[in-house]
Amino acid sequence: MWLNNVLETIGNTPLIRLNNVAKNIPATVLAKVDYFNPGNSIKDRMALKMVEVAEQEGRLTPGGTIVEGTSGNTGMGLALAACVKGYKCVFVTTDKQSKEKADILKAVGAEVIVCPTNVLPEDPASYYSVAKRLAKEIPNSVYMNQYDNLANRQAHYESTGPEIWEQTEGKITHLVCTAGTGGTITGTAMYLKEKNPDIQIWAVDVFGSLLTKYYNTGIIDMGEVHPYISEGFGEDFVPLNYDMSVIDKFVQVTDKDGAIMARRIAKEEGLFCGYSAGSCLQGLLQLKEGLKSTDIVVCIFHDHGSRYVGKIYNDQWMMERGFLEVKSFKDIVSGRANKKLIVIAPDNTVADAVHLMKQYDIEQIPVITSTGDMVGSVSESGLFLKLFSNPEIKNNTVAHVIEPAFPIVDFGTPVEKLGSLINKENGAVLAKDDSGNFHIVTKYDVIQSMTK
Repeated sequence: MWLNNVLETIGNTPLIRLNNVAKNIPATVLAKVDYFNPGNSIKDRMALKMVEVAEQEGRLTPGGTIVEGTSGNTGMGLALAACVKGYKCVFVTTDKQSKEKADILKAVGAEVIVCPTNVLPEDPASYYSVAKRLAKEIPNSVYMNQYDNLANRQAHYESTGPEIWEQTEGKITHLVCTAGTGGTITGTAMYLKEKNPDIQIWAVDVFGSLLTKYYNTGIIDMGEVHPYISEGFGEDFVPLNYDMSVIDKFVQVTDKDGAIMARRIAKEEGLFCGYSAGSCLQGLLQLKEGLKSTDIVVCIFHDHGSRYVGKIYNDQWMMERGFLEVKSFKDIVSGRANKKLIVIAPDNTVADAVHLMKQYDIEQIPVITSTGDMVGSVSESGLFLKLFSNPEIKNNTVAHVIEPAFPIVDFGTPVEKLGSLINKENGAVLAKDDSGNFHIVTKYDVIQSMTK
């Protein structure tokens, strides 16, 4: 039996038990893995629903253009619907979203406009404002507005909630979900609460969003708002899709914790998920006290890790933000008890260099002038070749056999970067400590540091 189009594959995503990352949580933890949707995210559900409602209401007509402000996933869902139904798409996103998201939207035929992140929602340059303006300027277009469009939460009331209820045979005790537009958590919660009012709904927010304080106090405090890296959840206003009465608890997680947990989920469970999945599970860990072994917890894993290969799954990106605990040049030399760097002058003999190598059991020596200038280096392998071809060269000065100087790096350079600088032609790197003293790291130092 075949399907008529890709839209018929939306929904009925699997519920998968987490066995390793959740082993310290005293409950059965299940992940609703919605990257199995055709657009690789849970947003396919609400995107199709918003299009269908707009058609029913006569706002979206044949040949029309769909305009939306999106972090990428909603745009993908809308683009799939547009492909099947024959609409055009113009999407407005922010400069903090991953490049992969914008590229994917373009691949399915959408026009993508990038706006700055760090502006207020009402600023004319914000992606909210630009999307609204374009919808007015483009003929026969409709602004979907996932934030205030109640078809968003209706989609989850009609599909996500019923699926979870049926897949757990009505045994679910807790739903954990990141909070963004409010559609997923509110719509799913509304359905589950109707089935069993005792089901706990836990919302996961990010530091820099105002949603948590609003939930706790009813106050919209712009002082809570500051830039954050996490994608797909957290807000600087309160969308109309929220019904806070169906949410029992809010918790905030850091950008770092969410990113690290997403990587753990990929490595330990084989589920290649996005930023919000890591944050969702991290939020559950922060709220795990009070859970019982008989509890059934469902975590919403919104999207696929392919959206984030240039960010949370990129070691360099993670290191630049201090999200990865990595060894550095400083860590490698910290155990040397301030041993003085062995150097040699250009006017010393080759025999002097060989003697130093034997005496200190080293293979690389920087060549430094009497005035402290780094002018080159000598290596055991280089000297061996020269001595083998001409034994008398041992009486020549180092200046006659000098090799290129070692690269000088920052004292905090990560080990991974050091490894890329050390090669066949270059056997070591140098760095100065805070006192201005040089230290050396060789390829053997790097290997030892990575195998400890």
